[in-house]
Amino acid sequence: MIFIFDDFVVEETGSVAQKTFVTSDLATAAFLHMKGLKLIKAESSANGRFMFEFDDSDGSAISLAYDFINSECSKFDNHIRLLKKMIYKK
Repeated sequence: MIFIFDDFVVEETGSVAQKTFVTSDLATAAFLHMKGLKLIKAESSANGRFMFEFDDSDGSAISLAYDFINSECSKFDNHIRLLKKMIYKK
């Protein structure tokens, strides 16, 4: 099952025994890790996108991803992105 949040995609895969959650968004990955989800794999694809895979045995990743979107952490991340755009436009 694939879920699309604003500008990033998260994917929930696997069986009940080995359920995982994948995101390409760095801020969401940091939030999930901060909330205690175990990082299984982190890699960069040929096009430069990151992929972070988490153990989601308890099925909490989707709920935590929504928590991130509604958190101050998300607002902070958006301000970082805005500042980076301003710097790179010069």
